[in-house]
Amino acid sequence: MAGDVVLETEGLTKEFRGFVAVNDVSLRVHRGAIHALIGPNGAGKTTCFNLLTKFLEPTRGTITWQGRDITRAKPAEVARMGLVRSFQISAVFPHLTVLENVRVALQRARGSSYDFWRSERVLSRFDDRARELLADVHLSEYEAVPAGLLPYGRKRALEIATTLALEPEMLLLDEPTAGMTHEDVEHVVALIRRIRAGRTILMVEHNLSVVSGLSDTITVLTRGHVLAEGDYATVSANPEVRAAYLGSEEAA
Repeated sequence: MAGDVVLETEGLTKEFRGFVAVNDVSLRVHRGAIHALIGPNGAGKTTCFNLLTKFLEPTRGTITWQGRDITRAKPAEVARMGLVRSFQISAVFPHLTVLENVRVALQRARGSSYDFWRSERVLSRFDDRARELLADVHLSEYEAVPAGLLPYGRKRALEIATTLALEPEMLLLDEPTAGMTHEDVEHVVALIRRIRAGRTILMVEHNLSVVSGLSDTITVLTRGHVLAEGDYATVSANPEVRAAYLGSEEAA
């Protein structure tokens, strides 16, 4: 399954005015794996995810990416290092077309700012690669559609395409199937399977059927600390995990 450890935390802790949201979390994500963070409501999943992607600063502990300490790095810095995240709420430019959204993301390759004012001729050099990415996520037929008009599941697919445009070594997916219909969930699960080749994926996910079908390793959080870790068969058989989810049909 997995190669060496690429993302690691030691004693990761986040306190908010005396409330400990993440408590002494040690996490190891292996190269090429799909690693899921799950847990009941209030378990600390989102806080942990925000710490890893540098949208929050830890109170204590360290975060290491490919042997480099990134504990105090900024979000833009870690993105340039190859850790790129998506968000729970789809983040697209609603008035730009699907193709234009991916093209904006591809401008990063130029090493300069996002130049919306540039001529169509200059920006069109990104079209071939943008269309390749749209094909990867099965959005080719929507390239001329304003992103705001896409069904919700297609918007999430577009967001993944724009994330892939940044050529990440590691994808961090925040609840990629949240709020989706059953059909949309199936599309996104198939998409994640297609794009995993050569990449490492860490995801926070509510849907346990998605987690069981995709994940190589699962870390279960409760009350801010690690309750269990292993493959789905291991964690689902753990009586403490069962107790944590008692009365709940899905991870929250």
